[in-house]
Amino acid sequence: MMFFKKIALLAIATISTLPSMGQDLLARQAPIDRKMKEVDSVALQRLIFTESFDNPSSDLYEDWDNMHAHSKVTELPDSFRISLKNFCMPTDSRVLTSNFGHRWGRQHKGLDIKVYIGDTIRAAFSGKVRVVRYEGRGYGKYVVIRHNNGLETYYAHMSKQLVEEDQEVRAGDPIGLGGNTGRSTGSHLHFETRLCGVALNPALMFDFRNQDVVDDYYMFRKSTYQKESAIATRLRGAGGMSFGDDESSDEEVELATAAPEASYQQESRFHKVKRGETLFSIAKKRGTSVSAIMKLNHLKKNAKLKAGQILKFN
Repeated sequence: MMFFKKIALLAIATISTLPSMGQDLLARQAPIDRKMKEVDSVALQRLIFTESFDNPSSDLYEDWDNMHAHSKVTELPDSFRISLKNFCMPTDSRVLTSNFGHRWGRQHKGLDIKVYIGDTIRAAFSGKVRVVRYEGRGYGKYVVIRHNNGLETYYAHMSKQLVEEDQEVRAGDPIGLGGNTGRSTGSHLHFETRLCGVALNPALMFDFRNQDVVDDYYMFRKSTYQKESAIATRLRGAGGMSFGDDESSDEEVELATAAPEASYQQESRFHKVKRGETLFSIAKKRGTSVSAIMKLNHLKKNAKLKAGQILKFN
């Protein structure tokens, strides 16, 4: 200990005997400090920009309200690209019992998924819990989460909530247990997806039967949303059908494929083969070539087409 004290005293004595040297050191250090502040400022600006880019919800909502389920409705953008990456299905159940849309004389603003009391309910995306409340004549025990991708998700009729308001959650974190609370006629999860306070059809983004999202992104467009929503319900809702079902029209197959718009790259489009159609007639109708259709679908020149068969044509 005495050794270190001697070293310290010697250092102080040296600096005191060389005041000009100490001042020179400080003078040289000053611009370095200013430079570091500039670097910190640039780094902070980049961090803010990155967080804003990754969290578009910050530009969509004007307030943060823990008291009311439905946030103040703000103007819907004409179009908005919603990232569906890093998702988790809110429940393992594949059974839908009620669709989004008009029901019993009122608008049903979500999907009902069959779950049993005590089943784990999980956050669909990462975000922050906005509301944890009980509504006896409506949602029962419910949770609302605002996500970085701009969506808010609602989870209703639960038997127990496992999160608190203002809590940060990651996709897949347990947020509650399945139940039958509130205005409910049987145990199920009422699941909503909202943008700017406006309810969107979850079937546009989630495919519960296949336990997956429809694509990496969903491009919301105000001008086509209603039509896309109806098609999504027909294809992925309760009692829905897959692309291969005979009752799906060409237009529905094409729109359902195009609706998500996963990226800025050209989208694949599909044609449902009708009785009597050939590769030549399909190519002519779709403005492409027989060879292009054959290549896209790995077909041989003499391949026989079947009614209801789905072919990619671009």
